[in-house]
Amino acid sequence: MNQVKRHVETKFIHGSQRGETSTGAVNTPIYLSSTFHQNSFDAFGPFDYSRSGNPTRQALEDKIAELENGSHGFGFASGMAAISSVLLLLSAGDHVLVTTDVYGGTYRFVSEVLKRYQIEHTFVNMTDLNETAHAIQPNTKAIYIETPSNPCMNITDLTGIVKIAKANNCLTFVDNTFMTPLYQNPLDLGADIVLHSATKFLSGHSDVIAGLAVTRDESLGEKLASIQNSFGAILGAQDSYLLLQGMKTLGARLKQSSQSAQVLVDYLKAHRFVEKVYYPGLASHPGFTIHQRQSKGAGAVFSFQLPNRAAAKAFVDHVQIPVFAVSLGAVESILSYPTTMSHAAMSKEEREKRGITDGLLRFSAGLEFTDDLIADFDQALHAAEVYAGVKTSAS
Repeated sequence: MNQVKRHVETKFIHGSQRGETSTGAVNTPIYLSSTFHQNSFDAFGPFDYSRSGNPTRQALEDKIAELENGSHGFGFASGMAAISSVLLLLSAGDHVLVTTDVYGGTYRFVSEVLKRYQIEHTFVNMTDLNETAHAIQPNTKAIYIETPSNPCMNITDLTGIVKIAKANNCLTFVDNTFMTPLYQNPLDLGADIVLHSATKFLSGHSDVIAGLAVTRDESLGEKLASIQNSFGAILGAQDSYLLLQGMKTLGARLKQSSQSAQVLVDYLKAHRFVEKVYYPGLASHPGFTIHQRQSKGAGAVFSFQLPNRAAAKAFVDHVQIPVFAVSLGAVESILSYPTTMSHAAMSKEEREKRGITDGLLRFSAGLEFTDDLIADFDQALHAAEVYAGVKTSAS
């Protein structure tokens, strides 16, 4: 049968798999088995021990590899397990460039854990290709990228960074959590490994902690497979199944959430009390043109800055619909405060260098009716104006 080229939305639902072959079950079975009987003394079957491989996890790993157009997929116990395992491809004496405004957990791993193993790092503003190129050292082995970045939504030119990396024999690792394979495929642009906190949009229901990684070529895939097996931070069969189910609806969920995000961003940008809005779907965003070139959508996450901590606290205290929580990418809208949540691992000085002020809030649009969210924002912003002690031009 000829293979028909399919849209990515169809691949999320079906991919290369059509149910379970022996029974025809539409959903992938959950293989809750730690070990597998071997029929032969001399030749083992494809699975022997679930740390090394599990059929449910394999179905997930095959699916994410297909969606990202890579060679090998890997399911990890969390996004940080995926990131940590990929960074463990480096060796003592190596150096890695990391985007300045990186997720707080990645910042902590790089600055506190990697240095214990004599792996050096430099944080670089990767929106500036010249600065990135000049930061390369003789022992630089990898460049770690987030685009859009968390939480200030800065955009890195992936093609430009890949050119710099190849010219200096470096690997490129890209966190693609915000965009997912629906909107961005870094491997197609030359990156070596793409990473996801699958807890977020890929799962979409605030019920799974998971991480995914995909390598572009076979040899790198074999190296990461060895680390995954040795390090052992694998995703269990139950969570693999739940993640496969969540991924089936990503196309519909992310499109609606992204449309809602654009409406909310336009509302906030026009509000007198909001100082800044960070969203790559705004034509005024410095990385707008680059993002349009390398991505198919602006996504469902944005950040906005209020005058101070008192204003941010009052907004959080009065807003009613969003969940105030760590995380993003779910069917429910999630509001978070990077200073004490996603980027609590950074000192105040380091946060402020990156534009993470005490008035910054991050919002992930869910599937609620947009008019309800705007009405909720409106009353919460009014309360924030009252409590912040800051006069606006309309006061």
